[in-house]
Amino acid sequence: MKTDMILAGVGGQGVLSIAAVIAAAAVKAGFRARQSEVHGMAQRGGAVLSHLRISDGAIHCDLVPRGGAALVISMEPLEGLRYTDWLSPDGALVSASAPVLNIGDYPPLADVHGAVRALPGSRLIDAEALAKDAGLPRAVNMVMVGAASPFLPVEPGVLEEAIAELFAKREPGLNVEAFRAGRKRSEALVA
Repeated sequence: MKTDMILAGVGGQGVLSIAAVIAAAAVKAGFRARQSEVHGMAQRGGAVLSHLRISDGAIHCDLVPRGGAALVISMEPLEGLRYTDWLSPDGALVSASAPVLNIGDYPPLADVHGAVRALPGSRLIDAEALAKDAGLPRAVNMVMVGAASPFLPVEPGVLEEAIAELFAKREPGLNVEAFRAGRKRSEALVA
């Protein structure tokens, strides 16, 4: 078993927390995990990218090859589209729907959403609304872990444990609720 993924977003959105939760849950489930990241953004608003590889065997490289990702999880839809070349032919893009308008020529949002929806197996999630409904507006990233969880080789309960541990001092219960809201929404999109 091998699951390669790309995690993308903009500085300050919690991409690295997503990577930490998924990697910790994978290790708890008995898998190996390797991660590589680009997060040298001194200012918010710059691109953040993380490669995450999970396997039941040896992982010889931290980087996901182009065309090899089973999953792209994106905190921002245009950032998600930037990495579609990394998706395998049967890979999926799971993206938050809210844009970060950090560039002057951001394409029309309807066009960006249309491009995401055109990808087979894609999920476009109103993660901000779900995080607010869960009681923790800043937990958008945990909503996205939940939305991506149907594609992960780790049971939801193990992901919840990893979330509770990572956020033990910062609203663990509400972060888990945000995860559950994202998972429920993602499952409803295929029902």
